[in-house]
Amino acid sequence: MSFKIVRNDITKIKADAIVNTANPEPVYSAGTDSAVYNAAGAEKLLAERKKIGRIAEGDLAVTPAFDLDAKYIFHTVGPIWQGGDYGEKETVRKCYQNCLNKAAELELESIAFPLLATGTYGFPKPDALLIATSVFGSFLADHEMDITLVVFDSESFALSDKIFAGVDRFIDENYVEEKIEEEYGEAVMEDRMEMPSFDVCEEAPADFHRERRSRKERLRNERLRNERRGLFATGRNAMMVEPPAAMSMSEACAAPKRSLDDVVKNIGETWQESLLRLITEKGYSDTEVYKRANVDRKLFSKIRSNKNYQPKKNTAVAFALALRLNLDETRDFLRRAGYAFSPSSIFDLIIEYSIDHGIYDLMLINGALFDHDQPQLGA
Repeated sequence: MSFKIVRNDITKIKADAIVNTANPEPVYSAGTDSAVYNAAGAEKLLAERKKIGRIAEGDLAVTPAFDLDAKYIFHTVGPIWQGGDYGEKETVRKCYQNCLNKAAELELESIAFPLLATGTYGFPKPDALLIATSVFGSFLADHEMDITLVVFDSESFALSDKIFAGVDRFIDENYVEEKIEEEYGEAVMEDRMEMPSFDVCEEAPADFHRERRSRKERLRNERLRNERRGLFATGRNAMMVEPPAAMSMSEACAAPKRSLDDVVKNIGETWQESLLRLITEKGYSDTEVYKRANVDRKLFSKIRSNKNYQPKKNTAVAFALALRLNLDETRDFLRRAGYAFSPSSIFDLIIEYSIDHGIYDLMLINGALFDHDQPQLGA
């Protein structure tokens, strides 16, 4: 079971069923309809379509897929957009729902949709996306099926403020690499010199203070990165202030050191243990969580059986969203898998924005990730 968005020609997609926004009459017109007929074999498909006759808005008919890499074509009739006051949204919702119900009836494992009625019929793409993800989410809560939403190019997919108000502004305001260059200049960005290593209880080399000044300059340039991680409490133009030490340097050097064995014996909760604990604490079922995370049962079974399971970052993030964790909980959860959010990662900024604004629907978040050319979650 998974949901994903891909940029492709739907006639090139391999799936058990390909959905086509059809003409109500047994003819084909421009756009996706024409592409599907031509790829399947127009004469053969049209002859089959004529046997069916007229299809009402919201309904569908099924034909063989002929030359497509699929078993069936689902022909569903969407509405012509007239401003939204004539039941257009309800009709599009019915189209998606009827196609999924038919796929379940035929016991199909996969289905591919375009954004229905958004071509020559003029249905607004953001509204179509919201309806599609809502129907897909409800369906996948009770069914196992791979659903692919296919868009032809970047212009045919639009994520508006109706879905993620301010996400672009949030990225612009928090994308550290760009902000550092803007504030301090390109030359500073190139100065990423690491400090020489030596035991802090020994006397520093003669050139340490010169290199320390260079290091302080680099740290100042990374101030924004540190602020977002909560390491320093400074404003945008404030001087960097290091947190007060718990003890003096001489006290620290004189303090007894823990052995490696002591450290290893006190290892914390693993990511898998944290996952299972949080599922129980929040009162969720395993099925509820792995479906929300957009992963299949086999992967979750593998995770459950291995307390040292090492997830990919996308998987860990998907489960954090499925558990409805806040930002602090998510950071701790990811840390147990060895990951952290980076303010220089657009993917991470979109996830942080989503959590901060209470958006936990992976299908909508995948839409935002897709819109910004980022890897999707769970799929």
